[in-house]
Amino acid sequence: MTLKISLIVSDLSSSGAGRWGGGVRPFLLAQALKKLNYQVEIVGLAFNSDTPPIYAPGISIAVIPCEYYSGIISAAQELLPRINGDIIYAVKLKTTSFGISVVKKLISHRPLILDIDDWELSWYGGDEWQYRPNLKQLARDIFKPDGALRYPDHPLYLKWMEGLVSYADAVTTQTQFLQQKFGGVYVPNGKDTELFSPAKYDPEVSRAKYGLTDYKVLMFPGAPRPYKGLEDVLMALEKINQPNLKLVIVGGSPYDDYDNQLMEKWGNWIIKLPRYPVDVMPEIVSAAHMILVPQRNTLATQAQFPLKLTDGMAMAKPILATRVGDIPAIIGDTGYLVEPNSPDEIAEKIKWIFENFDAASAKGMAARERCVKYLKIENMAAILEEVMAQIIVNG
Repeated sequence: MTLKISLIVSDLSSSGAGRWGGGVRPFLLAQALKKLNYQVEIVGLAFNSDTPPIYAPGISIAVIPCEYYSGIISAAQELLPRINGDIIYAVKLKTTSFGISVVKKLISHRPLILDIDDWELSWYGGDEWQYRPNLKQLARDIFKPDGALRYPDHPLYLKWMEGLVSYADAVTTQTQFLQQKFGGVYVPNGKDTELFSPAKYDPEVSRAKYGLTDYKVLMFPGAPRPYKGLEDVLMALEKINQPNLKLVIVGGSPYDDYDNQLMEKWGNWIIKLPRYPVDVMPEIVSAAHMILVPQRNTLATQAQFPLKLTDGMAMAKPILATRVGDIPAIIGDTGYLVEPNSPDEIAEKIKWIFENFDAASAKGMAARERCVKYLKIENMAAILEEVMAQIIVNG
């Protein structure tokens, strides 16, 4: 009998895991599990009823829309009966994934795996965060229509979720930082290296298609946030002062107006492209001369595995990144590393790459080889096979 795995995702809206149309962690886990011949379903909430089309061939997806500050409990009650896998796999240490999954485990007595792909409390100061309201503030947080404790990702709830980690039958993490903090098995993100294959695309044709022919394209295929270091890149471009160098941001921010702030200050160095589904992204990335991953050094970035790295590696692009978290271990010697928060060093490295572009392109090809060897979906599946075998034996 084929076992069924239910992946529980905290938010499938266009501001959550649905944003990149199937290219983020839950869908990578699903692809890897499919390669092991499990039946896989993805179930989850979608805040503010905003659910984009999701590219996930062969995977059943069930979405329960709900409002962010209200309706969580009723939506969770609707979601629970939809979780019918033999094994429950919660993605993210949040109430709307792990919390719901714990309830399902109590009801069904099915084994529960937890995947941790971010240190959620890092956004609030990490282990130093504390909640000490007076009675009046507590009442406001509970009873006001937009009270803080109606927010499902309130750090109080995130702290509670951390306290329940030991309730999972197994834990997987996407970075060594998270493994050291929470234990479990390190499962780095895999890439579909058949889909992301540079042999299928001509970069000049891709640049022409997306209006980039006249530029040297420094691509950031992600959502701009202050900790991602794009300001350092833009200061570097100002320093170099070559008008044909452009920072191409793919997708923009669904969270706030930060990308608009960047446009107001540095718009002459920026080209914005819209969000594209994962099956179109290889063509987009092929248009880049280099991929940028200029993370700043924060609690959050230390715990992250930037998927932009494997986008660029798989497509054999020169990668310029910072020495933060797992980034040096992921790319090894197949990319160019600088210190975080260093516009001058970024500027020097950008100039060097374009002055020595044949050597940089050769390093990009080495990055592709490293990705195929260590970071493809099949590698992810091999690690998950051992995790699942242990769950089945103990279950």
